Amino acid sequence: MTAPQDRPTAPHERQLPPPDLFETGAPVRGEPQRLDARLFMQLQVFTGCRDPAPVAQAARESGLETVLYLNVNDPRGVGILMMSESPDLFTGEARRLLTREPFASLTPLSDLTMMGRTYAAGREENLEDWLLRRPKRTALNPQNTWAVWYPLRRIGAFNRLSRDEQGKIMLEHAMIGRAYGKAGQAFDIRLECHGLDRDDNEFVLGIVGAKLHALSKLIKDMRRTRQTAEFMEKMGPFFVGRVLWQSPPPT
Repeated sequence: MTAPQDRPTAPHERQLPPPDLFETGAPVRGEPQRLDARLFMQLQVFTGCRDPAPVAQAARESGLETVLYLNVNDPRGVGILMMSESPDLFTGEARRLLTREPFASLTPLSDLTMMGRTYAAGREENLEDWLLRRPKRTALNPQNTWAVWYPLRRIGAFNRLSRDEQGKIMLEHAMIGRAYGKAGQAFDIRLECHGLDRDDNEFVLGIVGAKLHALSKLIKDMRRTRQTAEFMEKMGPFFVGRVLWQSPPPT
């Protein structure tokens, strides 16, 4: 029997380049930035929480970088956002936190579990900051007291568009978000979740800020873009939370 490594390579296979696992940013002194690192973020949501104070204390004492939210749509609901460059955290320290009291007495809502990783579009001026630090600053900023988290999936037709056409569509979307950010009204955390999401979603978005109505208005304004109006297959479910406790922002 021929070993797999000794199998003759078909002509079409020889044309395939090796997989590129690096994220790429804007060129610096003529050389593109490349980084094989990402920040993973996961939101876990629970119900049955009569007293959130012990939950906040457990999150604080864990030493993990977390945000604890009160679920505005569930009077007994809480959500905890956790983040790490290593996905091992979510089956290690985070798992130990969530399987001990007081979390162990709560009921997890798996339909609201969201997990993703940071990614680059190729235009980032500081790739390392964009991938590893900016999302933490945004999530852990004490001024961002409200958050709306949701997954989304585009229809397959979007993936058949040329890169130039995709870029134009995404730029329209991004310009609205930048306008809200420049005004200090809303800030986004964008994560890819291909293969990480139970329901085959592609992205997880976190929209955070000091005013809930501004977050709602941003999401409304995004509906008129071509991406959302023509190429969106599914958005949600939505988790809307008020920050109860958050780790100190990174220095």
